[in-house]
Amino acid sequence: MPLFVFKVIIIGAGAVGKTSLLHRFVEKSFNFRYKLTIGADFLSKVIEGFPDSDTTCKLQIWDIGGQERYKFLRSSFFDGANGALIVFDISRWHTFEELTEWLSDLQEFAGKGVPFILIGNKLDLIKDVYGDYDKKEVEEFANKENGYYIETSAKTGENVETAFYDLTQKMIKN
Repeated sequence: MPLFVFKVIIIGAGAVGKTSLLHRFVEKSFNFRYKLTIGADFLSKVIEGFPDSDTTCKLQIWDIGGQERYKFLRSSFFDGANGALIVFDISRWHTFEELTEWLSDLQEFAGKGVPFILIGNKLDLIKDVYGDYDKKEVEEFANKENGYYIETSAKTGENVETAFYDLTQKMIKN
């Protein structure tokens, strides 16, 4: 039975829901209280029988603090990453505009070939977005950078497992 062990990093601006995505995926829980990630935090999850009945994947998932003051730590946290979830907040469009820098850091510190999935989080808030959010622009950005785009809600759990499983598939193929 093959065993893959992957280091996955979750990156993006502060307060986009990285920690919530991590806890939704690993613990199937959601906390309404915002907790600042200082530096990095991590959890692990084993996926058995993925993508077929003979394969087991252990994901060591690193939640990297998004605040600018932790930028100097990124190179050490990104080192050895096999894949990344790059997250922005659908309801705060300026967090999408910061993704170019996050992607650049990923490629510099983890390598140009590291697969990533671009996540537009807080899909549950889409009704509160008044015209800033441009899904087509996000999809074009992801395609141009050889990534993939998915919308999620850590609050409801919508598409969270799909995002992690899709990234795991990409890492296995890589």
